[in-house]
Amino acid sequence: MSSPTLAPRAETGATAPANPAAVARKARFWDRIARKYATDPIADMAGYEATLARVQGLLSAEQTVLELGCGTGSTALRLAPGTRHFLATDVSSRMIEIAREKLASNPVPQLNFALADADAPEFAPGAYDAVLAFNLLHLVSDLDQALSVAVQALRPGGLLISKTACIGEMNPLIPYLALPLMRAIGKAPHVLCFKQPQLLAAFARQGLEVLSVERHGTRGKDIRAFIVARKPS
Repeated sequence: MSSPTLAPRAETGATAPANPAAVARKARFWDRIARKYATDPIADMAGYEATLARVQGLLSAEQTVLELGCGTGSTALRLAPGTRHFLATDVSSRMIEIAREKLASNPVPQLNFALADADAPEFAPGAYDAVLAFNLLHLVSDLDQALSVAVQALRPGGLLISKTACIGEMNPLIPYLALPLMRAIGKAPHVLCFKQPQLLAAFARQGLEVLSVERHGTRGKDIRAFIVARKPS
C-alpha cells in the first residue's frame, strides 16, 4: 500500500473543481473560530466514545485511511495508531495548525495532517481503504460533490464511514430561522438541511452500498446519523 497522498487536481478524473470563492469563505469562517473550537468540550462524550470504538473496529493496521474535515485533529490522533497510514485533512489552515501542534506533543508515526477541501478532487484516486467524514457532510458546499470526491479516493471495496448531523430533523425554527440569522451575522457556517432519507439517497446516487445506519447519541434526541458504506468492488 502507498502512503497517503494528495494528488494534483488534473489527475483525479472528472469531478468538478470547487468554487474558489466558496472555499475561501469556508476557510475564513473556520480559521476565525479554530482556537475556540479546539477548547470547546464535546457535548456527548459517551456518544463520541461509542463512535470511536465502532470506527476502531472497522479499521486495521493494514489500512491506509483518509479523514475529510478533521478539524483540530482530536479524532485522528485517537484512530491513527490502529492504521498503517492516516492522512487527516481540513479546509482551515488554523485548524491544521492546531492539529499539528497536538501531533508534535503527542507523536503518532502513522499520522499526517494536510490542508485540503472536502469538496475538491485533491486526493489520489483509489488510494484509500477507508475515508472518514465526521460532522462534515452537512457543512460541505455540495453533498453529491463531496461524496463523489470521497468515493473517487476509495479503492474498490473500500469503506466510507461518516457521522452527519441531519439538520432537517431539528425543530424547523432552527434550520430555517435561527441558522440563517446566525449565518447572516457570521456566527454560523453554511449548512445543508437534510434528513436521513435524503442523506442515504445521496449515498445511493454515488453507487455506495450502505452496510449500517446507527445513532450513537446518549443525551436527548440524536440527529447524527452514523453510516458505514462500501464502494463496489
